[in-house]
Amino acid sequence: MFSWPYAHLLINHFPVVSSVVAFGTTILALLLRRRGLWQGAMGALTIAGLFIFPVHFTGDKADHALNDPWYIKPGTIEAHDKAAGIAMWVILIVGAFAAYSWWRSLSRPQEILPAWVRAGVFVGAIAALGTVTYTAYLGGKIIHEAPILRVPEAPPGLPPGVAAPKTDSANR
Repeated sequence: MFSWPYAHLLINHFPVVSSVVAFGTTILALLLRRRGLWQGAMGALTIAGLFIFPVHFTGDKADHALNDPWYIKPGTIEAHDKAAGIAMWVILIVGAFAAYSWWRSLSRPQEILPAWVRAGVFVGAIAALGTVTYTAYLGGKIIHEAPILRVPEAPPGLPPGVAAPKTDSANR
């Protein structure tokens, strides 16, 4: 069954993973001075830029669908959303720059990549990685710091299937 929180969880890792890959590839490109590595970093940043708006959109929809439930620590969703807004704009800008740089490098295969392109990809990879990592960290706190996780027993009155009865592991 479709839900906005589930949709958000399905796609939110694409900008994170793409930014990590872009940063790692950029470091390799700096060290090995390979055009293909620079193009790989540009491609990864472009992918992050393509996914960041749908991730932000589904996150907003997930927030509205959840409507601040009792089992989530107050303020965690808002902190994540604020960081997500910053990450979205940073990665949209970085992704657009990377897409242009990628296209430029593919259309001019004999040209040495200009220093401003390499610098922009490097700074963009750092900015993307920093903003998306912090946003992901705050997103994880939504669940990992949920007060319900500190309750040793399931609260009474939960519907069937939400709280599983204790099982005796010796009888297995």
